[in-house]
Amino acid sequence: MNAAPRDLSETEALLAALRLQLDWGADEALAEAPLDRLAAPPPRPSAAPDGMATPAPAGPPPPRAPRRPAQPAAPSLLPGAPPPQPVQAAASLAAAAHSLEALREAMREVPTPLRDTATNLVFGDGNPESGLMLIGEAPGGDEDRLGRPFVGVSGQLLDRMLASIGLDRAAEEPARAFYITNILPWRPPGNRTPTDAEITQFLPLVLRHIALVKPRHVVMLGGVSAKALLRAKEGITRLRGRWHAMPVEQAGESATLPALPTLHPAYLLRNPAAKREAWADLLLLRRTLDGENPPAEG
Repeated sequence: MNAAPRDLSETEALLAALRLQLDWGADEALAEAPLDRLAAPPPRPSAAPDGMATPAPAGPPPPRAPRRPAQPAAPSLLPGAPPPQPVQAAASLAAAAHSLEALREAMREVPTPLRDTATNLVFGDGNPESGLMLIGEAPGGDEDRLGRPFVGVSGQLLDRMLASIGLDRAAEEPARAFYITNILPWRPPGNRTPTDAEITQFLPLVLRHIALVKPRHVVMLGGVSAKALLRAKEGITRLRGRWHAMPVEQAGESATLPALPTLHPAYLLRNPAAKREAWADLLLLRRTLDGENPPAEG
């Protein structure tokens, strides 16, 4: 039978507690007097007479939490709503540009944080006299580095696709050439999708770009471009496959241009099975350019 443990004296108990603290790494006193954790808590202050609250003890007030700066609201996309200041500034710069070179410089002056993270302005490429204008969403890493739209892997795929129907951005003959640009001229950080605020800000410059190029047909590459230019809510899979009437301004008057939404080549790289739909769109484009079937406005 085991012997009953002997009772520790008060001194031995204190030494055992101190030894435990040392084992836990507490080797330095942070207060001049020890804290008695076994003592009863102090009584709570009684309420002041007549229902008045007991004043708090004097002392420095606790520091206030820093107030978060108000986040700027995104530009409104509702019809009839007054445009916010960034959109007004972009619209003024666009209206003052009467040539492609002037529009390029106007895009440099648009106040946007995208300029701080991008390397080069990506304006346009190809033959602006071709009558065919392709519009994507935003530059990627290769485009930002070289300052030209659609020169990366997806752009090379697009060039091969268009070559299959007899189109080449470097062709001297306008009937075989095309002109290509993006909704945004600056690369978004990390190749992210453009925000609604960014699209709204640069849309006046895109529309001015279209007005200066004066294309007869427009091809919109991807859902961002299609939804922005057609003011549509449907996704690209519902919009593609047919011609739409895109609202534009020509000679100071409202007009429409035949516009064909199709899948973005970057999407085709991720989803090769969708090349069948893209090929059908290219054939529709080729037939329309050849005058075999006038574009039906959908």
